[in-house]
Amino acid sequence: MSEDVSDGWSASAAAWIVEQGDDGDYGRRYVLDAPMQARVEHRGFRRALDVGCGEGRFCRIMQRAGIRTTGIDPTEALLRRARELDPHGDYRLGRAETMDVDADFDLVVSYLSLIDMPDLDAAIAKMAGALRPGGTLLIANLTSFNTAGQPMGWTRDGEGTARFTIDHYMDERPIWLSWRGIRVQNWHRPLSRYMTLLLDQGLVLRMFVEPEPSGGDPARIASHRRVPYFHIMEWQKPD
Repeated sequence: MSEDVSDGWSASAAAWIVEQGDDGDYGRRYVLDAPMQARVEHRGFRRALDVGCGEGRFCRIMQRAGIRTTGIDPTEALLRRARELDPHGDYRLGRAETMDVDADFDLVVSYLSLIDMPDLDAAIAKMAGALRPGGTLLIANLTSFNTAGQPMGWTRDGEGTARFTIDHYMDERPIWLSWRGIRVQNWHRPLSRYMTLLLDQGLVLRMFVEPEPSGGDPARIASHRRVPYFHIMEWQKPD
């Protein structure tokens, strides 16, 4: 049974599985997968922890790169789908904030999951604690200026031009988002909130990029270039 955290994920799991399909949604397929995959391949990683693994798609991608994976997620329906697609995989019910894992991973991944975690302080401390010395924490996240514009997002001004309005940027807050049968709670936080917590764990920033779309609908590419959704960060735990 899923943990009752009232964030919408249990009720939205079936629609989420349909939305992701085999290849992921637009953002994963055309923006994030390629650079995320490039950061895990051919680097000697042996064991990875995917925090907020959902239906296990990125675990399976990492396995194809020869990495042994453990996935953790609080939504049982998503874990059930992960186990159906990967019967021999290691998928565990739990939350980042309270997970009990050994400091035995040379790679910890948060692929669009930090925005779902109410207690960010505890979650980041747990993820850093799961790393071996010299290990890597790889994060894909929504940009804070994008989440600061939600849930309204794009609107039309008086002349009919599409505009994206950012407001209350410094105010950390939960946001309910709905699309194609999915309704879940995300969190807006200023970028400095993430960066400060990661630095406070003694982690060293090794990479920060804002990837651009590599394909798909031209209108979506143009929209993403105006207001990008994602950034990718890589942090290292000192030896």
